[in-house]
Amino acid sequence: MTLINTINFFESLKAKTVKKSEIKVYTQFIDILIKVKKREFTTNEIQSIETELDSLGLKSNPENRKKFFKKALTQFENYLKDTFSLTSKGYYTNTSVSLGILFGVAFGVLIGERFEKSLGVSFGICMVLFIGAYIGRRKDAQAKAAGNML
Repeated sequence: MTLINTINFFESLKAKTVKKSEIKVYTQFIDILIKVKKREFTTNEIQSIETELDSLGLKSNPENRKKFFKKALTQFENYLKDTFSLTSKGYYTNTSVSLGILFGVAFGVLIGERFEKSLGVSFGICMVLFIGAYIGRRKDAQAKAAGNML
């Protein structure tokens, strides 16, 4: 499936549905495909991307479209990240904020042993979340400067 055919396919799906959640997934897929199309790739790289799109089985008719296409979008984004080091906007920020929340709870429990538990947990989440967001924004800026952001 070529990039143009895939874009047209998602445009037609977007026109057929009225569910906002499905439209959001289709729009995200279209945006990524348009950005990939604008980048300059070799013929072999384009064939590799089109092969990956074929392997996602987008033409199938699943029962839960939103879940199926969201999973396909995630797989395609992971493929672009692993193969071409391309990340979507805010990728590192989202990842580091998620890790910040995870480690913030653990850090907060440790602080909570010295002080009140709820105060320690909230303080730990806030501090590590802030640090994670800062690191993620810096890594996103570096990826953008290197030209690796979609």
